[in-house]
Amino acid sequence: MKFASTRLIAGDIKAVVGFYEMVTGQSAEWLAPVFAEIVTPSAALAIGSLETVALFKEGSAEAGANRTAIIEFMVDDVDAEYARLKDRVELVHEPKLMPWGNRSVQFRDPEGTLVALFTPVTDSAKQRFASR
Repeated sequence: MKFASTRLIAGDIKAVVGFYEMVTGQSAEWLAPVFAEIVTPSAALAIGSLETVALFKEGSAEAGANRTAIIEFMVDDVDAEYARLKDRVELVHEPKLMPWGNRSVQFRDPEGTLVALFTPVTDSAKQRFASR
C-alpha cells in the first residue's frame, strides 16, 4: 500500500487552492472545475469543492468542519517560511521546538484546517526523516 494523498473539502475551492499554492510555492493541477491537486515529491494534497461530496454520499463530508487533522509540510528552513508567511496566514503558534525533535510553526487555512511547517532539527528527527 502506498499513501497517495489527503483530500480537503472546500466551501470556497478557489480560496483554499490559492492558499496552498502560496504556502507550497507550487501550482495546482485542476483536474476538473470542482477538483484540484497540489502534487509534492512525497504525496498530493487534493482539494474538492463541496459539490464533490454528493459523488460519495450526501453529507459524508463538511467543509470547514475539521478540528482533528493537521496538514504537515517538511521544509528546509521553518524560520524562513515563517518570515515569508506570517503576515499572510492566521497564525496558531510561532516556530518552536517540539518534543519529538522538529522545529514547527502552525497556522490555519482559509477554512480553519491546521497547517504545520516543520524542519527536523535534532539528530533523531533528522535520522527519522532521512529516508522519507
